[in-house]
Amino acid sequence: MFEKILFPTDFSEVSLYALRECIPKLFEMGAKKLYLLHVVDITATDIQAIELAKIDEEEVKKLAEELRKKGIDVEPVVKLGIPSIEIEELAKDEDIDLTVIPSKGENIWRQMFLGSTASNLARTTKKPVLLVKCDIVEGEIRFSIPPERMFERPLIALDFSECSENIIRAVKKFEELPAGGILLHSIDYGSIDELEENMRKAKELLERYSSTLAFPVEKEILTGPASQAILGVSMSKNATLIVMGKKGRSVLSDLLLGSTAERVIRDSKLPVLLIPCK
Repeated sequence: MFEKILFPTDFSEVSLYALRECIPKLFEMGAKKLYLLHVVDITATDIQAIELAKIDEEEVKKLAEELRKKGIDVEPVVKLGIPSIEIEELAKDEDIDLTVIPSKGENIWRQMFLGSTASNLARTTKKPVLLVKCDIVEGEIRFSIPPERMFERPLIALDFSECSENIIRAVKKFEELPAGGILLHSIDYGSIDELEENMRKAKELLERYSSTLAFPVEKEILTGPASQAILGVSMSKNATLIVMGKKGRSVLSDLLLGSTAERVIRDSKLPVLLIPCK
């Protein structure tokens, strides 16, 4: 399992719900250490940031103590700065295995601007990020997939680039948890004349990747846009989690809209585990 978990909180209702209901489940699955981070956004606060940080530090300490009573080894951290940058810096400094970010509403990514913390982090992170989806149902916050079931049946999207090796290494961190899964490759390249050969190669590669995993997987090869294949198969095959790579060869390409990862994050009702390709 991912052992060192980073959970940034803004003290919102959804954030606190995910902290109390999702994080303990990850520790039951094998996580060992939690870094509970709150960043005082120096670009947004309209009062003295240092004074606000002192107040927020007490709140983070209270939350940490609440988690310690559940047997969780937690280190509270408060920083001043730009949230996405501070989150990424802490993840790097502490060699975090996984950053967990909750989001509310299946269409929340359509409403987000490039400057938002979650979308900036998802685009630029160099560490795996788990985006946990929540919805409001009859006035109550609920997970789209209960945390205890999240790793039950992952859909693992592979494009056979070097990024696929990173994805498989990440999946192997929790490979004792799934009852089964799906390996997916979408052929959105090559000519019609090359399709048969590309499908043959894809089948061979999926077989090779499946042999490295400790749980049984179905293998799916589709043609067309990767985002459509991922979203469609995740629903038809009853996946509980989407695992995929986050490409981006430069700062500019990380910021551009329209990538496969962006579309999946925006439209998926399932939690998404994003693996950086570099």
